[in-house]
Amino acid sequence: MTLFQMTRRDALVLLAFAAVILTMPLWTAPIGANYPGLMQKFVIFAIFAIGFNVLFGLTGYLSFGHAAFLGVGSYTAVWTFKLLTMDVLPAIVFAILVSGLFALAIGYLSMRRSGIYFSILTLAFAQMSYNLAYSVLTPITNGETSLQLTLQDPRVIDLALAPRGAGLPTASLFGQTLTGLGGFYFCAVVLIVAFFVAIKIFASPFGMMLRGIKSNQTRMSYTGFNTRPYALTAFVISGMYAGLAGALLAVTDPLAGAERMQWTASGEVVLMTILGGVGTLIGPVIGAWLIKYFENIFSAFNEQILSRFFDFVPDPLHDTMVAIASKFVGEGWQLTLGLLFVLVVVFLPGGIMEGVRRIGSLFGRRSTPVSPGAARAQPAE
Repeated sequence: MTLFQMTRRDALVLLAFAAVILTMPLWTAPIGANYPGLMQKFVIFAIFAIGFNVLFGLTGYLSFGHAAFLGVGSYTAVWTFKLLTMDVLPAIVFAILVSGLFALAIGYLSMRRSGIYFSILTLAFAQMSYNLAYSVLTPITNGETSLQLTLQDPRVIDLALAPRGAGLPTASLFGQTLTGLGGFYFCAVVLIVAFFVAIKIFASPFGMMLRGIKSNQTRMSYTGFNTRPYALTAFVISGMYAGLAGALLAVTDPLAGAERMQWTASGEVVLMTILGGVGTLIGPVIGAWLIKYFENIFSAFNEQILSRFFDFVPDPLHDTMVAIASKFVGEGWQLTLGLLFVLVVVFLPGGIMEGVRRIGSLFGRRSTPVSPGAARAQPAE
C-alpha cells in the first residue's frame, strides 16, 4: 500500500472527518461556539491531542511533559516571524523541526525508564523547560512578558520584497492575511492533513509494532525486537504534532509565553485523550473539543442565562434551581468537567468512543434479523 492508498473504511472515516471539520461554523452555531477564535482552538488542540495519542494510545507511554513541545513550537514560530517572514509556512516547518529535535533529546533520556518513572521524567523536563523560558532564557523568550512582534523586527525576507509598514504585521499565506474564518479554515486543513497522517500511522506496520509495545514490551524484547527505537520514534512524532499545534497558536495570535509549557497544559492533553478514548482516532479530537467548549463557553454561563433556562420551572423552585446550577457553571465549570471525567472513567473506561461503540452495537443487534432456525436452536430460558 503506497503513501496515499487507504482502505475503504479509512477513506470513509477521513471524508466524514473532513466534512465535519469544514462545516464547523454551521453545526457550532446552535451551541454558541461558531466564532473563529474558538473554532481555531478546537482544531489546534485537536492536533495536539491526536499527536499525544500516537504516543500514549499506541505505545502506552504516558507523558506528562508534552506542553514543552507546544511551547517550543510557539517560540520557534514567533522567532521565524520576527527574523524572516510573516508567511506561515516557514514558521510551521521550523516549529515542527525544532520541536522534533527537542523531543528526540528528551525522549532519548526519558525512555531509559518506563512506566511511572518515564512519566515523572517527562514532567521534570517540562518543568525545567518552563522555568528556563520564564526566567533563565529571557533574552530568547522575553520571560513573563511573552515573546511578541515589534516594529523593529528585521523580517529580512519580507523587507527585501516590500517596505516596512506603519503597524504590526499579521500572519499570512502567500500574501493572504489569515484572520477570521480564513485563519480557521487554514488551521482546519492542517488538522485534516494531521488526521490523515495519524490514520496512516495507525494502519501501518510501524503502528502495529507500537501496539505490540503497549501490549507486552518485555515479550517483544525476548523475541529479539529492539523496541526502544520504535517507541522513541513515536515520541518524536508526537512532539512534532505538539510543535505544529504550538506554531498554529502563534499563527492565530503571534505571541509565545512560558505559560504554554506549564504542567497544567500537559495534564490537559492527557484529559482530552482519556475523555475521548485512548487509542482511537476520533476520541482525542472529541475530548479536545469538549474541554475547550467547557473552558470557553460553559464557563461564561451566569445566573441570568440560567434564569432564562429555568423559566419553565414553577416560581417556588425557580430560584433554588438557579442557585444549585450556578455552582456547576461559570467559575464552577471545572467541577462539572471533573464530574463528567469521573463518570466516563468509571462507566466508560474506553472514553466517549466506547459509549459510541456500545450504542452502535445495541442498534446493530436490534436491526439484525434472527432466522426461524436459529430461534428454534436457542435453548429455552
